[in-house]
Amino acid sequence: MTVQAFRLDRPTSASEIADPLPLHLALAEFGRARLSPTVPTPDWRDEIVAETNQRLVEGAFVERERAAIQPLLVDLPSEMSAFVAWYETLQVTAPGQGDTLFPWLAECADLSAMRWFLEQEAAGEAGFDDLVALTQVKLPTDAKLELARNYWDEMGRGNPRGMHGPMLEKLVHSLNLSPLPQTTVWQSLALGNLMTALATNRRYAFHSIGALGAIEMTAPDRARAVALGLARLGVEKARYHYFDLHAVLDRKHSRDWNRKVIASLVKDNPALARAIAEGALMRLFAGARCYERYRAEFGMV
Repeated sequence: MTVQAFRLDRPTSASEIADPLPLHLALAEFGRARLSPTVPTPDWRDEIVAETNQRLVEGAFVERERAAIQPLLVDLPSEMSAFVAWYETLQVTAPGQGDTLFPWLAECADLSAMRWFLEQEAAGEAGFDDLVALTQVKLPTDAKLELARNYWDEMGRGNPRGMHGPMLEKLVHSLNLSPLPQTTVWQSLALGNLMTALATNRRYAFHSIGALGAIEMTAPDRARAVALGLARLGVEKARYHYFDLHAVLDRKHSRDWNRKVIASLVKDNPALARAIAEGALMRLFAGARCYERYRAEFGMV
């Protein structure tokens, strides 16, 4: 399968939705190209037209994801305290939480299975630091300041050795992994494409807030399970510091995110509760879809 197997210059057909891989390979390439720094070319007008068509296909994908989670939003509260309480229950009640994949990775997976899992996760990684930076544009002060603090942590507080993205890259290189879109299951590509779409389109800015907060809130236990599995398999501790770090730091990030970002936004504008909730559920649903596919790869029931 090649990226060119799906054309982003026309609407998505029913058959292409039934086989999502070509679509998500194309969207992954679109996201990579759109976010990569470059210089002007003589064809810049044609590039803008092409990007407009590509964004329409991307938008249709996001709207299908939104539609899928609507049944989970019955009786959603909009009062600030009640909404934050509802949001925080997602770490227990939302799709994908408590998935049996992660105890299995911690206790049973062999090195081959762990390497495959990490390749899928790395290939679908959209870059939390960049997503935060894109999302914070023009947000109200309280939310913007907390996203700035979160971003500074992601950037190692100015120390290149503490930057979170390179920590994951270090593990990828140390295990000789090759995370490429062409060898990645569509569910993982879809997760990365969703996060990129939410952060880069301002109409989904508050969806991105909900989705990023959901990552911070639900990641620590999964990160801890992966760290335990890598330790059991004899991988040096320094190599999987990325997972050890997120097993601890994301708990603090989540508390601050919920209190200083989500609560402040919903207090000022209760109508934002639905967008934040939709973003969180879309991200958690996409994650659950990945875990189901990973379990199938490993022959787990």
